[in-house]
Amino acid sequence: MGDTAIEFTVAIPTYNGASRLGMVLDKLHQQVNTESFTWEILIIDNNSTDNTSQLVQTYQEGWEKKYKLRYCHETKQGAAFARKRAIEEAKAPIIGFLDDDNLPHNNWVAAAYTFAQKYPQAGAIASKINPLWEVEPPPNFERIRSLLAINDRGNEPLIYDPQSNLLPPSAGLVVRKEAWQNSVPEKCILSGRVPGKMLTSEDLEVLSYIREAKWEIWYNPEMEIEHYIPHWRLQRDYLIPFVRGIGLSRYVTRMVGVKSWLKPVMFLAYFGNDLRKVIHHILRYGIAVKKDVVSACELELFISSLISPFYLWKNGYLQSAEHE
Repeated sequence: MGDTAIEFTVAIPTYNGASRLGMVLDKLHQQVNTESFTWEILIIDNNSTDNTSQLVQTYQEGWEKKYKLRYCHETKQGAAFARKRAIEEAKAPIIGFLDDDNLPHNNWVAAAYTFAQKYPQAGAIASKINPLWEVEPPPNFERIRSLLAINDRGNEPLIYDPQSNLLPPSAGLVVRKEAWQNSVPEKCILSGRVPGKMLTSEDLEVLSYIREAKWEIWYNPEMEIEHYIPHWRLQRDYLIPFVRGIGLSRYVTRMVGVKSWLKPVMFLAYFGNDLRKVIHHILRYGIAVKKDVVSACELELFISSLISPFYLWKNGYLQSAEHE
């Protein structure tokens, strides 16, 4: 491709994704309607211990497309570091993130690029994310399905209300490099789930900063992906710690952009609302939480959100942020 400017980068952060990554690359190999712009694929290997690098090399050797398939190794463990490295390494001003279990429809790249051109104030654009269940989920799972990065907000584009707390998941998220580089701090509080650290929601922290900087955040249903969800991600032993990590991270994303003098007021408001949710849930479902995984996850989310500021302070997250 010579010195031709790249206009769109597909970035795929992965950790031990060798068994999944091939399916994603096959889907990207089948993309249509991309002839009018230049693009690339960038793999960010976040310290994988399987044969991820060998898999990518095998694909590179047989790669016959005009768009390049690049590989990069990020040594700092955590999804936040992998995404940050993708922003640094991407040659395009628009980056589309796919997880290694996201299977994009064959027009995903074209739909993402076209939408970003149409809406230049869009700092981030969310995909329509359909679940691809390995096994049938438990009853009433729709109540917590959004926690597994399932995102269906209808068949029409819409803008996320900047006054709401609602933000999309990072799976299938398209980000404008300018919005990230001009809005997101060099070091965020949340780095993603790693051994010994259960906090997640690092993607929501980034989006909170982008939104705080007055960039628009959109949902585009034409950017459609299938999110493969294996059976073990529906089991109680996985879900409870996973949901706990989301809840314990809540205070960080809630306080992005809040003035220092207002934080005590917001803390009390959130604390009161979270406490109300805990009490209401216990009164409504009672001992059902012991057997019903959905109710148990909801209660875990409410309790973890309630104690989030105390957990973060006790474990040094907030102190280190104050000294940045």
